[in-house]
Order: sequence, then C-alpha cells, then structure tokens
Amino acid sequence: MRWPHLAYGTPRKLPKPGQLKGRVIVLDIAFAADVGGGGFERITKPFIEGLGQRLARWVDHHDHQLHTHYKQDPRFVLCTKAEHGACPEMITPELVERTGAYDTICCHTDFDGLCAAAKWILLGHEPYPGADADAYAIDTRLGKPSATGILIDQALRAQPKSNYLRDTIVHYLASSLSDSHCLKTIESAANQWQSLEESSERLAQQYQVAHGVATVDATTFNDTYDKTWLLLLGQELAPISVVYDVHTVTVAAKFDSGIDLLALLGISGGMPTRVSVPRHRLEEVLKALHNMTNKPCV
Repeated sequence: MRWPHLAYGTPRKLPKPGQLKGRVIVLDIAFAADVGGGGFERITKPFIEGLGQRLARWVDHHDHQLHTHYKQDPRFVLCTKAEHGACPEMITPELVERTGAYDTICCHTDFDGLCAAAKWILLGHEPYPGADADAYAIDTRLGKPSATGILIDQALRAQPKSNYLRDTIVHYLASSLSDSHCLKTIESAANQWQSLEESSERLAQQYQVAHGVATVDATTFNDTYDKTWLLLLGQELAPISVVYDVHTVTVAAKFDSGIDLLALLGISGGMPTRVSVPRHRLEEVLKALHNMTNKPCV
C-alpha cells in the first residue's frame, strides 16, 4: 500500500497550495459558497490555480453553480448532493487507476471525507463492507450507520479539530479495521461524545416552534454542544431547524425534504438542506422561511 501525505480542509478553510506536496487529490471539499465574504473567487479559485497542473483529481458531491465551468476539465468529477449523497460512492477502482500517481490527499474533515481518502488509498475499494453506506447514512442523516460508522462519527464530533485523530481514522480505515492501536485512540475520543450529546439535548429544550420552523438561540449557552446533533433534534419538532449564535445562523432540513435553502436564501453553492449565513441575516432568514410556508411572519 502506498501511503500519501494527508491534508485536511473545508470549503472556506483550505491549506495553502505550497504546503501540499507533489500531485494532489482533493476529496469531498465543496466549492466555497458566496456567503459572508470570500466565496469561490477568493477561496476555491486561488487554491485551484495555486495547485495548477499538480491537481490530479477533485471529487466532490456538493451543489455549486460553478460546477459547469469545470465540466470539460477531466481532473474534476463533480455532482450534486441529490446525485450522490456521499463522496466515497463516487470513488471507483477505475477512477483511481485513470488518475495515476499522486503524492497528497486533501480531504474534508468529516467521516465522508476521511472514508473517501481511505478508499482512494485502497485503490477504490471500500475500507470495510458497508463503508460507502455508512458514509451515505452519516452525511445525509438517512438510515442507520453501522457500529463502526457511529463510533468514528462520534469520535470526530467529540474532537472536531484534531488532525491526529483524523490521521488515526484514515489509517484505521485503510487498514480495513485491523489496527487495534488506532481503534483504541478512536474509542477514547468517542467516549467524550456523551457530554456533548447531553449538552446539545439541554439546549434543544429551548427550541421555539412557529410556522414549521424550530428556532433556538445559542448565544448565551455556555457549554460546548454539537450543532449537527442540535439541528437534528430541532427537526424532530419541525421540518426546518435554525440555530443561531453571536456570529452565525445555521438552517437545516432533512436531506430528502425537497427543500432548497440555497435557492431560498440566494446562496451560490453548498448543501441545499443546510446553510450558514452571518448573524446579521437572522431576521431575513426567518422571514424567508416563514414566507415559504405561506404563513404570515409574526
């Protein structure tokens, strides 16, 4: 097995191209949406241009209107979230073989991205039977992941900023779950999830529901919480959940709801069923959501 350099990024926080060695594979990182400054022109495009011909392949499944600009570029394999709910299922042995030699994998920081990286290292084969299905279930929140998927997802949520944990998870997956030392590290991180779950559930008790929207103000909540879990708890109360704090407003709906929050809020790219905008847009967001239900905003 050929072991690459590993790097991690998000749509709005990418590594500097000069820090990435040799030919680079980019997995599960969306083109930046034009929200709150930055966007594609200031974040994604300079990254692509900085890599130049060293960019060997970019595989992603998040919606963005600028996908069409790269349709003729063979380095890019891009689709929408509706076409592929998760990135690993897009990676095949044939795609890895066509891409050829590479030195670095730069992937997203969640289960979807790390599983995609491990699958690429394994020449397009699943790290374990059902890994693709786990990535789909975790990224879409449809269906139930396996015990392995749940364990890794909880570990990542408990330590969302740890590159050491991310490295460990990729190694564990690429070992086809055979590395017991890596497993112990992942289990240790996952054990921290319970306190996050409990604090999220306490905050969820403050949800207010109106016009099919569950809204919670996390501005003064002092404990650490998991935003994704909090949003999911809100969706048990209403079709759309909103969490806002001093900096950000995050809106989410179920993956299969058919709701397009990008179109509703005039955002160029990302996930149609989950968006984040600056706090100053809170009133605008709530009004748009209420209008969508054809009910008056009060």
